[in-house]
Amino acid sequence: MMKQPVVIVGAGLSGLHAAALLVSKGISCRVLEARSRIGGRVLSMESNDRPELGRYDLGSTWYWPNHEPIITKLVKDLGLPTIEQYAAGAILFEQSQSGPVQRHVLPDGAVERSVRLDGGVQTLVDAIAASLPEGSVELNTEVKAIQLEKAGGVTIEAGQIDGSVKTISAGAVILALPPRIVAERIAFSPALPDGLRASLKDKPTWMAGQAKVVAVYDRPFWREEGLSGQVTSWAGPLQEIHDASSDNEYGALFGFFGIPTKMRQDLGEEQILRLVTDQLIRLFGPSAGNPLALFYKDWGSDQATAVDEDAIPLTTFPEYGLPAGNISWEKSVIFAGTETASGHGGHLEGALQAAERAAAEVMKAL
Repeated sequence: MMKQPVVIVGAGLSGLHAAALLVSKGISCRVLEARSRIGGRVLSMESNDRPELGRYDLGSTWYWPNHEPIITKLVKDLGLPTIEQYAAGAILFEQSQSGPVQRHVLPDGAVERSVRLDGGVQTLVDAIAASLPEGSVELNTEVKAIQLEKAGGVTIEAGQIDGSVKTISAGAVILALPPRIVAERIAFSPALPDGLRASLKDKPTWMAGQAKVVAVYDRPFWREEGLSGQVTSWAGPLQEIHDASSDNEYGALFGFFGIPTKMRQDLGEEQILRLVTDQLIRLFGPSAGNPLALFYKDWGSDQATAVDEDAIPLTTFPEYGLPAGNISWEKSVIFAGTETASGHGGHLEGALQAAERAAAEVMKAL
């Protein structure tokens, strides 16, 4: 039996699920997280001034119950309330800012059934974290170096918010981080093999080039016009919009941007949100001009998510899977995170699938 704990790097969905699985088998775990919060690319936000408006996802949002069994079962087992994604009514298509907005009614069954969590995906993250022993998760702790010891085990160096560095001994390490962050930010001793490091760098970080915005209104007024809230736009700045309303009285729309990271950074948040509001008015009329709240998150500017290469927009869905086909490095450092999943890479399901594989690998090593 391992005398030292398993250290999990990253308190996103994948890292926390791996920790919960190991703890349930009596295995001691420490979860190290560079951010000041848990969740990773799960981020559900509410207004400090008006919490009654609800909490909205600015990171991962949906899952698909017909295709994604792990998350579907986990949400059910934890008893978390869900919201079926609203898809009734016409979708809008915008080719240019000056041209007419086209309205299309899709045939029944054309939109795959998807589900959101009431209160945001953060409710899932919080429920998993609550199952861990108190003090398991250490925030503001950024892993800088990982060294394999000749006698077995691993030594980790982690930076603290006050600039100090602490040394941690581990029986094994699970890296539940974007592969590019692993390759660029952690020094390995001995060095990672070239092929493995190249494979890590070759996996684009899901959402790292993206930004999301949510506009909250006093009611989902577009539904009264027979609209689903779904939009495809070539005019921008949002290229894709969906209904994000909760089961409360308020309405909400959220969108993904079509403009690249550098352009968003050059424009700045104030100008971006002005352009977003202009677009929503174009699409949905004057009622869209006065949101009760606007939430914005640019993942491309998030140091714990994105590296420089992630600023290049993805044109196709990335090929994910194990880095260079390796479940682990020297059987002591095991790869997790959604970018290492064999299926559903980039999705919440992929994060959970990778966690289950990593936890199984640790248990096998024991």
